[in-house]
Amino acid sequence: MVNNHSIVILMEEIQISKFKATCLAVLDRVGKTRVPVLVTRFGTPVAQIIPPPPAERDVGWLGCMRDRTTIVGDIVAPASDLADWEVLREA
Repeated sequence: MVNNHSIVILMEEIQISKFKATCLAVLDRVGKTRVPVLVTRFGTPVAQIIPPPPAERDVGWLGCMRDRTTIVGDIVAPASDLADWEVLREA
């Protein structure tokens, strides 16, 4: 347990020999539980394994232009009058 300015952090302690044998499992557990692990050699701290900061959420492209555009007029109607299209005129 570490006391950092009135914030109590529970920290697991593991011997370096056990850490060496179970390194990947310890790293996975720290990532999932977000509880730091103190690696010791003969009771003396050697390293501290802490979880990474939370990843920033990617907003993506959907909605990225929200509040940046203004719709003017009818967006469903054709851009020009149908009488102007030669294809639609009767021969």
